[in-house]
Amino acid sequence: MLITNLFDKNFLLIFSSLGNILGSIFNWYLGKKINLYKEKKWFPVSTEQLKKSQYYFNKFGLWSLLLAWVPIIGDPITLLAGVLKVRFSIFLFLVSISKISRYIFIIYLSNYLV
Repeated sequence: MLITNLFDKNFLLIFSSLGNILGSIFNWYLGKKINLYKEKKWFPVSTEQLKKSQYYFNKFGLWSLLLAWVPIIGDPITLLAGVLKVRFSIFLFLVSISKISRYIFIIYLSNYLV
């Protein structure tokens, strides 16, 4: 879509960022509610794994949310922010910077490669 120039780059930036940020907000919300189920037999993460993840998140702090754009690790980071009850306004600010910056970089890169 970006390379074909059939769509406005600002339009693509807004909607791709918005969709990605909304997905992260959903992960954050799931993280807030996940503690209700951590004692269930079917829960996919052990208590030890959860504690280890919390340790790493606390070690690197809120700034680790700036890595929310990275594939594979971004979703667990946003989920963990919910588990650790990171204030929503801070979460939204840092994740928005992360997601929007990625798409700005992609648009910038596409202007010079094509």
